[in-house]
Amino acid sequence: MPTKTVPVKPAALVVGGGIAGLSTAIDLGDNGFKVYLVEKNTTIGGRMSQLDRTFPTDDCSI
Repeated sequence: MPTKTVPVKPAALVVGGGIAGLSTAIDLGDNGFKVYLVEKNTTIGGRMSQLDRTFPTDDCSI
């Protein structure tokens, strides 16, 4: 049987646009993957995007 070389284009699907999903998507992209990021909400950031409501007076700042 003849051997055939097929080019592989690495791609990944990341489900969730929270801090872990965003970090993973960046790492995969930096390593040559085409990344598809899927988020159920209209904005990304997950719980991190709610910090201004959780700590409105910057009580969590360093």
